[in-house]
Amino acid sequence: MKSGADCNAGAIRLPTPADKTKAPMIQDNARVGVVVPMFNAERTIRATLTSICQQDHQALDIIVVDDGSTDQSASIVASCAERDRRIRLMRQSNAGVAQARNSGAASTDAEFLAFVDADDLWAPSKIALQLRALQEGGSSAGLAYCWFAQIDEDGRVFSLYRPDADGRVLQRMCRMNFVGNGSSMLMRRSAFEQAGQFDPSLRARNAQGCEDLLMCLRIAESYEFRVVPQHLVGYRMTNVNMSSDVMQMLRSCEIVLAEYREKYPQFGSDLDAHLVDMIHWLAIRALVGGRLFAAGDLLKRYFVLEPRTAISRLPNMIDMYCRARLVPRWVKIRVKRMRNENAEFRRLYEETIW
Repeated sequence: MKSGADCNAGAIRLPTPADKTKAPMIQDNARVGVVVPMFNAERTIRATLTSICQQDHQALDIIVVDDGSTDQSASIVASCAERDRRIRLMRQSNAGVAQARNSGAASTDAEFLAFVDADDLWAPSKIALQLRALQEGGSSAGLAYCWFAQIDEDGRVFSLYRPDADGRVLQRMCRMNFVGNGSSMLMRRSAFEQAGQFDPSLRARNAQGCEDLLMCLRIAESYEFRVVPQHLVGYRMTNVNMSSDVMQMLRSCEIVLAEYREKYPQFGSDLDAHLVDMIHWLAIRALVGGRLFAAGDLLKRYFVLEPRTAISRLPNMIDMYCRARLVPRWVKIRVKRMRNENAEFRRLYEETIW
């Protein structure tokens, strides 16, 4: 259910339909700044950059911000930059994803900004379709997002997500982070700046993890969202990147939701349900990542807060765990050999037309 007119109470006035007619056309050659925060991503950064460079919309300023990597990530980016002059490499001492994104955004004057993690993938039409969605939404549309596919460490799809929130979405964003990940967003620079950029203070408070949620909430206070109903992002879940500290991410979520509980007390029940869902999700991630003690703590908290819901969702948790199949490659190969050699073994995101 879409949120009503009261969902942005106390926020800056949204542009009216009349304002939309005054919005300038988005040119076919509109520049999009693509910011890639990177930390020790030597296994995936080449595939990520390839998916960016293959965008149908070619007017891209691609900024990779190396956040203090100690592996060969920077060398790989440099080799990619030799083949595509749109790629630039910036380096900074390790300061966290928020500061890396802000530094990248500050280094480009592009009117639109997109962010993609260094292990995720984009379908070729992502930016073009999102620009079209923003154009159709007019100046009141500040952020476009899309559906996404969850992929494993080999880039194989194991789950599809189809969020549908559109328009004024503040209450729905208080209820759940339907955007789902930072690699899905394309935003107007004006919306990014008005939201105060990504908040590096979460990391300073040992609560890194919900910077994307906070950005979406802040933009939703003043702008409409637009969704592109296609799986244009391959969101990678691996044993390495999977919320390496799920308890830290929970603290991050609690801080963000507490801020919005104070600002919008009328959405208190939505924020409560959001936190419960986050605990459920983090418990799954901890299980799949092999962090059993953290998973146990989260599940215990989950059963205390919502015992009936926790019991009803157990089959879903088990199913998610099994479908993720984040196991060593040799196990996957052996399983495949046990089956028909020609049998489909979960499709690769990069080989699928989305």
